[in-house]
Amino acid sequence: MVKLRMSEEEFERQYAEAVKRGEERMATEPQAKSVSYDRKTNRLMIEMENGSTFILPCELLQGLAGAAPEDIAEVELLPLGNALHWEKLDADFNVAGLLAGDFGNRAWMAELRRKSESASSDLQMSSTVASGKKGRSAKNGKRRKSA
Repeated sequence: MVKLRMSEEEFERQYAEAVKRGEERMATEPQAKSVSYDRKTNRLMIEMENGSTFILPCELLQGLAGAAPEDIAEVELLPLGNALHWEKLDADFNVAGLLAGDFGNRAWMAELRRKSESASSDLQMSSTVASGKKGRSAKNGKRRKSA
C-alpha cells in the first residue's frame, strides 16, 4: 500500500480553503433555530433563524413514514442548525434539502410523485362527476342551458 504524504504547507492551504467553503455555506444555507414534533397532526415544525416556520407531514419523509410517534419525537437539530437527526430511526435530513422538497432518495421521491399524480387524477375525476351532476335538472335529468 502506498502512503501519500502531504506537506505542511499543502495541508494548511487545503484547510484554509475548507474553512472558507464552510463559512460561505453557513452564510448562504438556511439554518434552523429549533425543531419540534406535533403528535396530534404528525407534523414536524422547523423554526428558522430568519423567523419563518416550515411545517411538513412526517409521512412524506423517507424513514419517518409509519414510524412510531415516540420515535419521531426524538428528533435532534444538529449544532449548526443545518440538519435533523433521528438516532433510533437512523434518519438524517438536510434542512436546505427539506425546504427544497427533497424528502428521500430518488425512488422515494418517484413514489411520492406517483401517489400525488394518482390522487390528483382521482380528484379531477370526482370533480368532473360532481360538475356533471350540477349541470342536470333534478326533475328530468336533462342538462340545463347555461345563461
